[in-house]
Amino acid sequence: MEELIAKPVTLVALLTGTALVLVLAGCSGAATAQKDDGLIRVVASTNVYGDIAKTIGGDRVAVTSIISDPSQDPHSYEANAQMQLALSLADVVIQNGGGYDAFVGTLLRGAKNPKVVVLDAVAISGYDQRPATGDFNEHMWYDVPTVRRVAARIAKQFSALEPSGAPAFTTNTARFTAELDVLQASETKIKATAVGSGAAITESVPLYLLDAVGLVNKTPEKFSAAIEAGTEVSPVALQQTLALFSGRAVKLLAYNEQTTSPETVRVRAAARKAGIAVVQVRETLPRGKNYVAWMTDTLASIARALR
Repeated sequence: MEELIAKPVTLVALLTGTALVLVLAGCSGAATAQKDDGLIRVVASTNVYGDIAKTIGGDRVAVTSIISDPSQDPHSYEANAQMQLALSLADVVIQNGGGYDAFVGTLLRGAKNPKVVVLDAVAISGYDQRPATGDFNEHMWYDVPTVRRVAARIAKQFSALEPSGAPAFTTNTARFTAELDVLQASETKIKATAVGSGAAITESVPLYLLDAVGLVNKTPEKFSAAIEAGTEVSPVALQQTLALFSGRAVKLLAYNEQTTSPETVRVRAAARKAGIAVVQVRETLPRGKNYVAWMTDTLASIARALR
């Protein structure tokens, strides 16, 4: 998201020179022990990619997710010394890319880890980052085909780092992709009756999923773009969005519960007043859920909303 790009990474300001040396030196004993355990060290920008990496790697990997608190707004992330250290030890880093988690690149430059392999979901997706519209939706975890490609790339990289674990990585990936098949079958089933129906959003976060089930985004672009960028919503864009509910032009509102504002709260209230279902969407895993369970629940919520 654009707001993520604009956020300052405070680690550079807080831990420079002697301070950073002392932090890393104080952790050097633990770091050495961690590196000697034979595990593939993985750092993921969010717990979404961390969960996928753990699903594929099993007990042969140690995964650290930079953003893991389900109550945390990813837009307000600020780096810390532990994450800098984790990146300095990482064998593989998994990021979303597309500007969403640009802080990873900033941290990596300070981590001094030239051998680390960086897997970028946007790059792996194959989507054109410069479409004719000039707009690109970087929220790749809501696009099941991309998640499938990311999983395959993770398995390939893990196998290259630990050839003896390749059979396990292959088995785990096959099991995971079979679960993705079930998700896509659910999308197809919903699409059979939902295709062409209108939907509203607060941000572009779930658009890949909404498109997969045949829903058409009716939200004025100026509204969702302003919410996503954290800028002021124009009165005209707000009124046009509110009219979607009073005019019953949409069947559901996909509401990002991790990023709210007075405008999004007002839109949610308008949807509920009009009897339009509100489907909660997120940018990181809910507590106690893995990726497949989370997407299964989201699709079930969409199906209920459309009924």
